[in-house]
Parts: sequence; structure tokens; C-alpha cells
Amino acid sequence: MSIKTIKMPDIGEGIAEVELVAWHVQVGDEVTEDQILADVMTDKATVEIPSHVAGTVLSLDAVVGQVVAVGTEIIHINSAVAPVLQAQAAIDNDASSEVCVDTVPTLASAPATAPTPVSAPNAPSPALPPPSFGEGWGGGLPARPTTHLRPIAAPAVRRRAWELGVDLSQVPATGPAGRISQADLAGFAATHSINNSNSCNEDERYRPMDATEMVPVIGLRRKIAQKMQEAKQHIPHFTYVEEIDVTELETLRAQLNAQHANQRGRLTLLPFLMRAMVMAVREHPQVNARFDDAANMLTRFSAVHLGIATQTPGGLMVPVVRHAETLDLWASAAAVTRVSEAARSGHATREDLSGSTLTLTSLGALGGVVSTPVINYPEVAIVGTNRMVERPVFQGGLVVARKLMNLSSSFDHRVVDGMDAAKFIQHIRTLLECPGLLLV
Repeated sequence: MSIKTIKMPDIGEGIAEVELVAWHVQVGDEVTEDQILADVMTDKATVEIPSHVAGTVLSLDAVVGQVVAVGTEIIHINSAVAPVLQAQAAIDNDASSEVCVDTVPTLASAPATAPTPVSAPNAPSPALPPPSFGEGWGGGLPARPTTHLRPIAAPAVRRRAWELGVDLSQVPATGPAGRISQADLAGFAATHSINNSNSCNEDERYRPMDATEMVPVIGLRRKIAQKMQEAKQHIPHFTYVEEIDVTELETLRAQLNAQHANQRGRLTLLPFLMRAMVMAVREHPQVNARFDDAANMLTRFSAVHLGIATQTPGGLMVPVVRHAETLDLWASAAAVTRVSEAARSGHATREDLSGSTLTLTSLGALGGVVSTPVINYPEVAIVGTNRMVERPVFQGGLVVARKLMNLSSSFDHRVVDGMDAAKFIQHIRTLLECPGLLLV
């Protein structure tokens, strides 16, 4: 037996410890070189930990939710079975020949010295099903549905599947190389839910329920909880709400989409809000800042690194559009799409998730009438949008239909006075109600 120890690697950027959020292997599993063993989380980004050896998992030395220091032993692997795995990988990769396997030793009885000889290429032999080498078999090899026992999916998809209680091996994959996407998982979960609901009879809808569920607050959810608690403990929030007439803005947006959508992409409301915030910051720099309350130092930024609050399968994340002041409407739309999709897919980097100076949050069609957004500490302001509605409004003595929307924004009252906050939001209101100003 040759035992190899895998330690928590140095992820870089001065990170001394990480949180273990998921194991992808269990004791007794066979793993291949470069197969993903676990997911860990830094400040916000999820990082995959691969294996640098092949063999059988002997022990897992950390538990999900544990904070692990860099250099800590996390898993032990018996690498004596590595020659068997490597030999079978060589057989499977030889797609150009018609080699038939007479006998393939199982891991339980296979010697650690050499694989079983194979028959000559021209020797007749009945077709045999591919051998099974455990759940980890297939990692790092070409996509072959018949040999993949461990489904291929991003960490965010695996996390969501765990939350839903879905076995990923049952989910049909439509992505490249048999990869399971968020859409695949959502479709399977919806179908599964429908089937369950159809199987319930009417009496079961009224039966008493006494079950409880203990849900560990780990990973991204723990980071969110810590961030929200830190913000509310340190920042005396005050919220300012203003109603905005976005009728002309919606008309302009429809015209721009009709004229430029095919060449430059479609515009949502967010790029207009981003541009309005950037232009308003030029005259109200005190809201584009970060406050170090320990040093009593307020840092104001000329660059606008705009955080975009984004709901992901694992929870709320705030990817950053850097230098938003340099982007026009279409570039802003493309930047929001890029960082939001990276966050939702679990591919956002540490750079994508840090360094914001001002945050924009939107619940879209579910935005409600008013909200009290929590400031993204250590920033000093956050602008939130609410649901757009069409209502009758008196205009020039007549009752006309107008599209209205509230902005609900919060500020740090230690460094932003109420008057300054009101002027900032009123500036944004002017720009959105006269959207031609955004293009000047």
C-alpha cells in the first residue's frame, strides 16, 4: 500500500484559510489524476481542489462547513491501484483500434503491478460492457456517456442539486461533453415536482406536518450572513424612496432595441440606471466611497466600480462592473450580462467579486412597491429598483396613463447627510425622466 496525502493547497492572494463546502468523493471511491475532490470557498469565490494522484480514497480528514488552513491534510489516497486505472485509461483512449478486452480485473482483486493482457486486434471476441472502476472513473477523459459514473457539472450546479435533493446522475445532460447545466437541473426539478404533486391525493393536502429540518449555514450562505450582519452592525442605515416616471425612458428603450438590437444587443432597464448613476456620481462623489470606520477614513473614488447584486442558486452575490464610467448603454448591458452569468455559473473570480464602490440592486418584476436595501459594507450607498407599474396620473389637467417605478436607496448616515442623498436620487430621477440626457 502506497499512501499519498493531499493537503489544502495555497490558493494565492494571501488567503490563509478556506471553508470546505462540498466533497465530491467518499471513502472507498477510486479517483483519477486531476479529478475534482472537493469545493472550497474563499471570501466569495468557489475553488475546485483536484487530485494530483490516482488511487483509492482511504480517509477524508475534514468535514463540510469546516474552516481549513492552507497546508492542512484533507484526504489520504492509496495510490497502489493507480497502474490499473492508468492501464484502463490507455485502453479506453485507444479509439482508433478495435482491441477487445478478454478479462479486466476489478479493483478488489487486481494486482498493483500490471494490467491483464488484451487479445490481438484481429481476434474475434464478444462485445463486453465497459468495466466499472468506481464513481470517480472518467475524470479528465474524453466524454463517453457509457463510462461516466460521476455526472459532469459545475460546483454551482452541484450545490443547487444538493439543496434540491436531486441526484445528478438522474438528470439528462444537454451541455458540451455531457455537462449538466442549470437549465437541465431546473427542468428535471420542475418535472419531478409535477410528478410528485400528481401522485398526491386530496386528503394528503390537509394532513398535519410535524417534521423539522436542520439546515447547516455554510459556504456562500454563511458568507452572506456574515456580510449582512457586519453591514447592519457597523452602518446606521437610512432609506430614501422616490417615485420616477419612466414612460419616456421605456419609449426610448423600445426605439433603440428596434433599431440596434440585431447589431448591438437588446437593452434592459439596468444599463440606463447604470449610466444615470455614473453621471450623478460626478456631482455627488460622496456616495461613491468606502468608509473605514476603524481608521475613521472615507475614501472617495473617481472611478465607478459598480456592484450588481445578483441572485444565484447558492445565494446573493455582488459581481463588479469595473470602470462603469467608461461604458455606454450597450457596453454596460454586455458587462452586466458577463459578470452576472459568471456569478450564477460559479465561474466568477475573486477579482469579479471584490472592489465595488457603489452597488445597484434590482428584484425585477418582483421588486414590490418599496424596499430597504442593505448597504454592501464598507460602501456607503446602494440604489435599489422596485416594480414598474402603469397608473393613471394627472398631467396638464388630464388623467393619462404613465409608467411609474420607485427607487429605494439606502445610505450610511455617518458620512452621507439626508440632503446629499436626496440630491443624488433627484439627479438620477432627472436623467431617467429625460432619458435623452443619458446620451449627451
